[in-house]
Amino acid sequence: MLQYREVHGYRRAYRMAGEGPPLLLLHGIADSSGTWSQVMPALAEHYTVIAPDLLGHGESARPRADYAIAAYACGMRDLLTVLGVDRVSVVGHSLGGGVAMQFGYQFPERCERLVLVSSAGMGPEVHPMFRLAAGPGAFAGMYLLTSPLAQAVAALAEPVVRLAGGGGLGPDLPYVMDRYRRFADAAARRAFLRTVRAAVDLRGQHITMLDRGYLARHLPTLIIWGGRDRIIPVAHAAAAHEALTDSRLEIFEASGHFPHHHEPDRFAAVVLDFLHTTDPADYDRSVWREELRNGPPPATVEEPSSGS
Repeated sequence: MLQYREVHGYRRAYRMAGEGPPLLLLHGIADSSGTWSQVMPALAEHYTVIAPDLLGHGESARPRADYAIAAYACGMRDLLTVLGVDRVSVVGHSLGGGVAMQFGYQFPERCERLVLVSSAGMGPEVHPMFRLAAGPGAFAGMYLLTSPLAQAVAALAEPVVRLAGGGGLGPDLPYVMDRYRRFADAAARRAFLRTVRAAVDLRGQHITMLDRGYLARHLPTLIIWGGRDRIIPVAHAAAAHEALTDSRLEIFEASGHFPHHHEPDRFAAVVLDFLHTTDPADYDRSVWREELRNGPPPATVEEPSSGS
């Protein structure tokens, strides 16, 4: 059941269940806390699970505001503070993975573990629909594509597109189509475009955690990816695993971009095993300072290409 708190004058919707150490679940772009419905019961048997609707998503407010990754991380800090939660392990899917990493970077004293699920921020490659959404005329284009007539045509075409391979979305087509229908609401379209443009341009994702991955070497991290992900390619999982020293990597070969939907029992089991078999990060300000002073190992820094 959704609950609500007002933070900075904006309504924040969230789901909360279970008892035990706090576990924060962060959904992806154009999604909501409902995305976790199949895995929350199993996780809530061992943890106090908090699953918010990010600002501009679900039943949270959709103001004209800052939808950058850093702003979302600050919003999570503030919501947790209102709820009386100081330290959490964070599970983030897609955009939520980027927010989770930013949360761990901005507030290392509050982050115990990370679970990154098909996460943003590992490389420029992303489905072309997000690049188009970052381009000029995207709002007018979305208005036309989400009109009642366009939605009716899309509903009729969906079975054919699914048989033809999912229109580049593979197994994720049905779930993505369900999210697409929500864009009939103008406020949802505006929030979506502001969020996309804070992370993506016509060349792809411009946010990255790879330059700061070395700071997470003392933060237990699990990376989960779908082997059939057509939205953010599974190759990014290897890049994340290399950048995040001592991280664990689990590839769900049969899953697409939403492994928590395609294989919920396995997903919950893998996450619980990780949480049960790792110790929470112990933040030490002096160690953090030395890490920043020393910077990343030279081999992890790539020179920009001549075309960038």
